[in-house]
Amino acid sequence: MIDAIVISNVLLWAVVLVLMVTVLALARQIGILYERVAPMGALMLDSGPKVGEAAPQLEIDSLSGSRVAIGGAGNARSQLLFFLSPTCPVCKKLLPILRSVRHSERNWLDVVLASDGEPAEHLAFYRSAKLTDFPYLLSTQLGMALKVGRLPYAVLIGDDGRIRAKGLVNSREQLESLFTAKELGVASVQEFLDQRA
Repeated sequence: MIDAIVISNVLLWAVVLVLMVTVLALARQIGILYERVAPMGALMLDSGPKVGEAAPQLEIDSLSGSRVAIGGAGNARSQLLFFLSPTCPVCKKLLPILRSVRHSERNWLDVVLASDGEPAEHLAFYRSAKLTDFPYLLSTQLGMALKVGRLPYAVLIGDDGRIRAKGLVNSREQLESLFTAKELGVASVQEFLDQRA
């Protein structure tokens, strides 16, 4: 009887030790996987003004009739230009996120929506999506100056009038990566990760 208890205790401890080694090995593999699969920031395209360059200075009428100044040094606030389309499903998915960002970052950031196309279509979208609290610009000139080719696209302009971050954004994480890049003083989160590696 005592031999059976001793044998079972030895086997139990052997199983516990094997499980401990397995858990440590898995924890190590998770750490390696986390390093390999780094967070994906906004996808930067090689066209348009580069991060750090002065943003184009424009004054554009919004759909509400007010004039909105884009770029320019000496602005007290940063601007997030978000390019969208009434027919873009991903753009529509990001609208609640933009509302949240507009509210949470209101101390330093103005969120401006931008697009081009038929005014009637955009006005209907502006009203139906309840975007009246955002400046909404219809300007081919703005999109051409920033070389926006795909949507949804965002450009973060600092209070000094320089482009701080930009790229295609499909999620909250990619949108927030623009703010992270600005805080870190890099063009993109990928650039920061490359510097660390």
